[in-house]
Amino acid sequence: MGKEESNRIQTSLLNAMEKKVLVWLAERQPAWMTSDILTYTGVLGAVICAVGFILAHIDTGYLWLSSFGLFVNWYGDSLDGTLARVRHAQRPIYGFFIDHTLDAVTICIMCIGAGLSPMFRLDVAMLVLAGYLVLSIYTYISTILKDEFRLTYGSFGPTEFRLAVILMNTIFMYTPLSEFSWVVCGQALGVFDIMGLLISLFLFGAWLSQFLTDRRMLSERDPLKPYVPQHKKA
Repeated sequence: MGKEESNRIQTSLLNAMEKKVLVWLAERQPAWMTSDILTYTGVLGAVICAVGFILAHIDTGYLWLSSFGLFVNWYGDSLDGTLARVRHAQRPIYGFFIDHTLDAVTICIMCIGAGLSPMFRLDVAMLVLAGYLVLSIYTYISTILKDEFRLTYGSFGPTEFRLAVILMNTIFMYTPLSEFSWVVCGQALGVFDIMGLLISLFLFGAWLSQFLTDRRMLSERDPLKPYVPQHKKA
């Protein structure tokens, strides 16, 4: 079965720099710090992010709390595996299980929080969640079938996704763009709803592109067997 020891594919814009930063941080963690603590820190970051989103109804300045939560989520979620590799303490089966099970929980928490914020309609946030989960499920299937764990699609990965949301938070707080909206097919969509739709389009588009590529490759590896009726065999 696919595990953390599978070939990791990382092609994002910030990958090279991020790797250096994570190794630097991992080498300076206190002895009591463990990968599990970092993984749960990532979940805590997701909760902080969601709370900031929801409190933005009271004051948009709470979106700074949301952005801080995204940083905490990055710190825990990105550093847990690096710490294990730096310390040569990998747990391929348990690590894959706990990390990616909680990944699904954290993205749900953050997207629900975003949908309950003044930035996004709930249905738009749920569409982003659906796209993220579809791409995640596809990644895990590929890990099992191809022994490849694809962390990024094109130049975009989880880190870039977080930065995009932090940028949107900042734009929402300090520009009048939140005041603009359009009616499309009877539905009122704000600027940030359209941004959310574009993100979901990217997620589903990345899935479809990779699906079509892998479908051809796997079809050749496991070709269709000719059907021979039972009476002809006899």
